[in-house]
Parts: sequence; C-alpha cells; structure tokens
Amino acid sequence: MKNKLFAAAVALVALLLLFQHSDAADSPAPTPLITYEYVTVRWAGRDNTHVIRPNGEVEFVGAQLKNFKKPDRADERSFCMNIVMNGLAREGWELAAMTPDDYVMKRAKK
Repeated sequence: MKNKLFAAAVALVALLLLFQHSDAADSPAPTPLITYEYVTVRWAGRDNTHVIRPNGEVEFVGAQLKNFKKPDRADERSFCMNIVMNGLAREGWELAAMTPDDYVMKRAKK
C-alpha cells in the first residue's frame, strides 16, 4: 500500500511539474533605456551667440548668422535663435527646454 501511495505521489508531482506554467516566457522583453545628449544654444548678441556641444566644444555661430539678412521689423534675438535651431534640427536635435537666454536641445544618443 505504501508503494502505491508513494508512486501516486511521485506521479502527481511529475504531472504538476510537467504542466506548470511559467509567466517569464509571456512577459514582454524589457525596452532598452534611451539615453539622450544635449546641446545648449546661448544667446549673447548676434556676434557672440554660441552652441555648446555634448563633448564640451563651443561653436560660435556669429559668422554664419551674418549670411542672413534680418527683416527690418523682426526681433534680432528671435530671428537669430530660429536660424540656429533650424540648423540643429537638421542634425536631429529637438527642443527640450528654454530660458530667456538659452535653448536646450536633445537627441537620442547613438
């Protein structure tokens, strides 16, 4: 009798292990963490406006801004910052934050 009871218990445990459902296979794969890099566009007048790149390089853009003629009634700061932002947008940057003097732009790190 003990042998039949033991055999039944072993068979029951084997069946439970065989049909045990694992939730780990059904859970979606974790999404990779996206990291960003940032540039800052600093307004310091038409000649001294500059871009601070993620690697710390500072690029003065006053010479490039001289190639654009500002319309008479347009605000100089807005006009120049818009030109710089459009140039950075062509490189994949998008606006993340802004203060009266700085625009911070970000893009996914490659």
